[in-house]
Amino acid sequence: MLKKAFLLVISVSLIFVFLYGCNKSTDLITPTSGTTTASTTTTTSSTYNDLWIPPTITGKTFDLTLAKSSKQLRTGAKTATYGYNGAEFWGPTLIMNKGDFVQMNVTNNLTETTTTHWHGFHIPAIMDGGPHQIVEPNTTWKPSFEIKNNAGTYWYHPHLHEKTFQQLTYGAGGLIIIKDPIESALALPRTYGTDDIPLVLTSRRYNSDNSFTTTEHAYGDYAMANGTHNAQISLPKQFVRFRILNAETERAYNLGFSDNRSFYVITNDGGLLDAPVEVTRVKLAVGERAEILVDLSKDAVGASLDMKAFNANQEFGFGGSEPQTTGQFGSLLNNKDFTVLHINVKTTTANAITSVPPKLTTNTYWKESDATSTRTIRITGGQAGSAFTFDNNTYGSTTINQTVKLNAVEKWTIVNNNIFGHSFHIHDIQFKIVSRSSGAIANYESGWKDTFYIRTGETVSVVAKYDDFASSTNPFMYHCHFPNHEDAGLMGQFLVTQ
Repeated sequence: MLKKAFLLVISVSLIFVFLYGCNKSTDLITPTSGTTTASTTTTTSSTYNDLWIPPTITGKTFDLTLAKSSKQLRTGAKTATYGYNGAEFWGPTLIMNKGDFVQMNVTNNLTETTTTHWHGFHIPAIMDGGPHQIVEPNTTWKPSFEIKNNAGTYWYHPHLHEKTFQQLTYGAGGLIIIKDPIESALALPRTYGTDDIPLVLTSRRYNSDNSFTTTEHAYGDYAMANGTHNAQISLPKQFVRFRILNAETERAYNLGFSDNRSFYVITNDGGLLDAPVEVTRVKLAVGERAEILVDLSKDAVGASLDMKAFNANQEFGFGGSEPQTTGQFGSLLNNKDFTVLHINVKTTTANAITSVPPKLTTNTYWKESDATSTRTIRITGGQAGSAFTFDNNTYGSTTINQTVKLNAVEKWTIVNNNIFGHSFHIHDIQFKIVSRSSGAIANYESGWKDTFYIRTGETVSVVAKYDDFASSTNPFMYHCHFPNHEDAGLMGQFLVTQ
């Protein structure tokens, strides 16, 4: 897809966004499943809607049922959506413990085929939930596996080839929180929904009947947090933790706060960093996660601030940097700063966290010198509206693009062309980013990763070990995590073999 520059026309768009933002939805979802629930906060402003906190499911058996639903997102007709376990949009947060053996029961009550991928998990390929592990309508898929991942924030979502974009747009997905003894021993906020807040960022475009636009487009026009437009939450006057997922189509986020305060990144995709990283901005591409700590202890009760996407004037290729407001690559949010969550400060809770641990864990990362083999994967295509490809090959369900030996430590080098930036994801493993041709690796992305942003014209190298699971028939995937790109074929397969 060729990205074309257009003149920036924003005045009418800004007025439209303002008028829509002042039109408050009356819909507040009540959690309907899970062993622990969190209610919505008290609304303090007519221009905001209370952030929905997904219910949780804990234990070793997790029942998920995906079905059609609807949600009052705008004035007028409800919007047709998908949700798990009776939710009107999205699904419950699954809470698991490292070392547990879990049973997953995924029931498909849609009228179409789906899959459920456990994003970031180190599990056998046949349990991975990629395009091959399809769940037909009115059937239940029952994978089971040991939780081998470190404590962190992961997620589940459909991964059906050529349907991922549509099913994600309707709202199919949910977060997964993994706990382990190292994270549990730290003095961190962890009261879910009170000082430990799940935050799923995305946006949607609407048709005139309030249905989601599901024809190909890169960006929504209206920001959503946990399926809530103009979201707000009341948080206690202490350190709070956000578990943030970028669940967009193509838009990246340059996150910070309206007063430019510092905050601390404590995890990447695959778990804790060695120590907190103090920042005023953190960038998240599609599929990336980060957990952050924010100090509200110096704010007055009743004060407010905004978490914002500082997306104005980003480099070419940064998702959402295009100037146009309409069309395939246009959006009312393009090339501007916008609020993703309004925060009201309330009274401190009992046993509040009031400081940041100076040390989190000790990771032993793979280095380039550890690699026993290397391979290069090039992002090709995209000229004149053509589909993007890897090494000039579009995805084929029976094509094995790479074969990796079990227990190999490999360096993968991804080379991007000059058309646009991408979000690159590898199933099965957590890797270490060891080099970026554009410059230094950001301190906040120095931990274990399964997804990374690759800039226009950039080369990025990562190192990982492919251990534990081998199969001569069941492949893992690597792909761009823009769902419209992977649906169009920007996806490959690799086997891990004995």
